[in-house]
Amino acid sequence: MRAGLPEPVKHEPTLPGPVFAAHFHLPGEPTGPYTYGRDENPTWTRLERAVGELEAPGEDGVETLVFASGMAAISSVLFSQLRTGDTAVLPSDGYQALPLVREQLEAYGVRVRTAPTGGDAQLDVLDGARLLWIETPSNPGLDVCDIRRLVEAAHARGALVAVDNTLATPLGQRPLELGADFSVASGTKQLTGHGDLLLGYVCGRGGAPMAAVRRWRKIVGAIPGPMEAWLAHRSLATLQLRVDRQDATALAVAEALRDWPEELGVRHPGLPSDPSHAIAVRQMRRHGCVVSFTLPTRARAERFLGALRLVDDATSFGGVRSTAERRGRWGGDAVPKGFIRLSVGAEDPEDLVADVLRALKESAG
Repeated sequence: MRAGLPEPVKHEPTLPGPVFAAHFHLPGEPTGPYTYGRDENPTWTRLERAVGELEAPGEDGVETLVFASGMAAISSVLFSQLRTGDTAVLPSDGYQALPLVREQLEAYGVRVRTAPTGGDAQLDVLDGARLLWIETPSNPGLDVCDIRRLVEAAHARGALVAVDNTLATPLGQRPLELGADFSVASGTKQLTGHGDLLLGYVCGRGGAPMAAVRRWRKIVGAIPGPMEAWLAHRSLATLQLRVDRQDATALAVAEALRDWPEELGVRHPGLPSDPSHAIAVRQMRRHGCVVSFTLPTRARAERFLGALRLVDDATSFGGVRSTAERRGRWGGDAVPKGFIRLSVGAEDPEDLVADVLRALKESAG
């Protein structure tokens, strides 16, 4: 995968190393691309070009900005676009930190409405909104909404639309192609896939909205280190390999869980029986590496997690090593106590399915 790589130069590395610089030589007037390390860095530039090529291949006028974390990217859009008296629409079943964001927005005088992702329910609370925030598939419930339908309705009402594309990745769906104004994601997850760095990005068409996001990054200083940016770009070389393997194995795990004798309420957009499948196949190229299901009690869920051998009991998702957790332990998601979020890694598919089914059997005893 060659996205964002410079033109080949004889005897030079194919991916130049990270540029560690707080300042750059700058005689005369402060013009040119690199002036100060909080504004720009050549290592960011290469990564931003790469992400932009993935999110909007062949499309001119698309700008990408990288951030220190996914939450830095999310915050940059919300707080750069919204003012006192504005209304924002957020998902009620989205990422766990969104309730904290809501509290801060309301403290600044922004009105916040929420509705679930499934069934395009956010349509019902759009009137008068300045910004619609979509998370699809939702985390951790894995509901999917019709991005194009919501975008058309929001734009007709004069609202901007941002889509959290973390779970899908640009290889799974491209929100800008579906009309969104911003595609936002945590690069910590499957995009980089090794669980060894924090990163976020915002991708959008050039103009005042993206200029405001850039200004917010400069003011807040929510910038990635050059080493993290370089590691992220390096990791993109294996993105398609990882995504193809992880997403295919996730579907195999979901199918095995679906066929388990107990009713587990398995969710994965790739399952034909999933409530979101019909929408997912229309707007997604791949359906993600996360599977969710519910065990009857907290104790059973804890026994299941303790019996796994190939899966780490850890938060986050998208890494090459499978992880699972009882999501309710954090207290911020409206899920049953036995709800499991399983992130499927790059292990041998047969081994991983066998491990999950064995842990289910052992935990039932």
